[in-house]
Amino acid sequence: MTNTLTTTAQPSKKIWKLLSPFWQSEEKWQARLLLFSVVVLALSLVFLNVLFNEWNRDFYNALETKNLPEFWEQLWRFSWLAFVYIAVAIYKIYLTQALDIRWRRWMTNQYMSLWLENQSYYRIEQTHSADNPDQRIAEDLKYLTSGSLSLSLGLLSSAVTLVSFIGILWSVSGSLTFMLRDQEWSMPGYMVWFAIGYAGIGSLLVAFIGKPLVKQNVDQQRFEADFRFGLIRLRENAESVALYHGEEHAQHQLSGQFARIRENWWAIMKTSKRLNITSTFYAQFAVIFPFLVGAPRYFSGVITLGGLMQISSAFGQVQSALSWFIDAYGQLAEWKASVNRLAGFHEAVSAAHEQKSKISVLHNNVGALLIEGLVLRLPNGTQVNTAFTSRVQNGQRILVTGPSGCGKSTLFRAIAGIWPYGSGSVEIPHKLRVLFVPQRSYLPIGTLRSALGYPSGEDAFKDLAIRHYLQSCRLDHLAPLLDTEDNWGQRLSPGEQQRIAFMRALLIKPDMLFLDEASSALDGETERALYQQLFDELPKTTVISIAHRAQVAEFHEHNWHFDPLQTVEGAARPEAPAAYQIIQTELRRTNGKAV
Repeated sequence: MTNTLTTTAQPSKKIWKLLSPFWQSEEKWQARLLLFSVVVLALSLVFLNVLFNEWNRDFYNALETKNLPEFWEQLWRFSWLAFVYIAVAIYKIYLTQALDIRWRRWMTNQYMSLWLENQSYYRIEQTHSADNPDQRIAEDLKYLTSGSLSLSLGLLSSAVTLVSFIGILWSVSGSLTFMLRDQEWSMPGYMVWFAIGYAGIGSLLVAFIGKPLVKQNVDQQRFEADFRFGLIRLRENAESVALYHGEEHAQHQLSGQFARIRENWWAIMKTSKRLNITSTFYAQFAVIFPFLVGAPRYFSGVITLGGLMQISSAFGQVQSALSWFIDAYGQLAEWKASVNRLAGFHEAVSAAHEQKSKISVLHNNVGALLIEGLVLRLPNGTQVNTAFTSRVQNGQRILVTGPSGCGKSTLFRAIAGIWPYGSGSVEIPHKLRVLFVPQRSYLPIGTLRSALGYPSGEDAFKDLAIRHYLQSCRLDHLAPLLDTEDNWGQRLSPGEQQRIAFMRALLIKPDMLFLDEASSALDGETERALYQQLFDELPKTTVISIAHRAQVAEFHEHNWHFDPLQTVEGAARPEAPAAYQIIQTELRRTNGKAV
């Protein structure tokens, strides 16, 4: 899928770059129609509030004059206004939710695509350029869409309400006349100026008091994600922790992670308390403020009770519109925190996606795996090996050996095209099916049948073939569980998982097979049996294996050995530049066994 998301280095455009792609996508017309409908309903609510304001005047005038027919007429008018208001409000919420989930679905698909393309997820984990990508996709995107709609519609409604009611308030409030330094002054539309001043002071106080909330919310989201990840790690490694009796360490680590949540939460509580004191006092005093400033004109007989109630209602609408920033500050802080995290994640994923590998991995028509001048480096730039060149013909069997941590698995990653650090070139025959089998194979959650067929899918292989290889790979006890759903990566032992990996290779029948210590958890007899079956059934398959056991060598003809070049008192120094050279030799055989 072609990804339409882009990134930018200009902070002022980050929010627009996050929000705009959906509205320009293939779903733009449906989205715009939904948004138009929601905006129309929001404006309709403002218009209904204007009608309610007029109703306040007429209803209380009827009460003041004891006009019973007018009283009943106004009650009937209120009834149908309320019915329409309820219907409009319900459908505004309904359509907003529909737009929200469409936007979130599109954004989630886009971000997942960008995250998965070009192994960006793998490179981000290597460089640690973005923490907790699962939370950013699952939670931050959710809040980005819902918060953006809620805040933007709230701001629109407030702006339209302000425009609609400020004229009403100006006309009904009249002029305020007062004496200052023996001179008479008149302030037309004085209630408007009081509302502006009241909201302005409140906004400045809330902005000053609530400023720390943005950073505190960013920290809280990160700490929550770290704690949740720690719990998941404990569950995934339950057996290892139990065997080590590591409960005390796990308790200490998880308690430390939760302590950060608690401490930051207390900081949020203290900031929120000060913010709530200010905003609550502001909101409560706003109830009586219009009566306080309007009472002199009412008691002097300039305005009626209905006029006073209309002033109060209009003042409340204007003051509420001007107070949008105050009312929405907490939500704004959370939204801004999500935007900041998503912007960082977006940049990290895009940087990983656009990162150009210095190791060229191409396809050729030669029919052989060609490696030319391949130099491996660590992400920090440390050189792992001297330049390595090799030509692997179809059907060759090569054993890769060397000390632990010397770069054997990194060599496979470079050939697979997922290791960008280094130089040189790798050419793979384009018509050949290539399969890489890591030491620990991935088993997706679901039915065992789908886990066995990964990544091809649940229906990729015939049931008869699956049952045959379950038996030949000594997994026949799993045959009754083929349609059972489970977390097989946790349920099966490492040995069972590695036998499943061999079974996949036998089912897929690749032309070129890379085995990265794929039998390290097997006993010697089972390892020998599986290798023998592999070479009996796939005699033309090129096999390159990483292994430490000598008995694996008997199934291979050639050896690539990582030999340390630099030593200090006899100890290898893998951290030194050009620490290893890869020596290519043929395996000699004595009595049929490789030496």
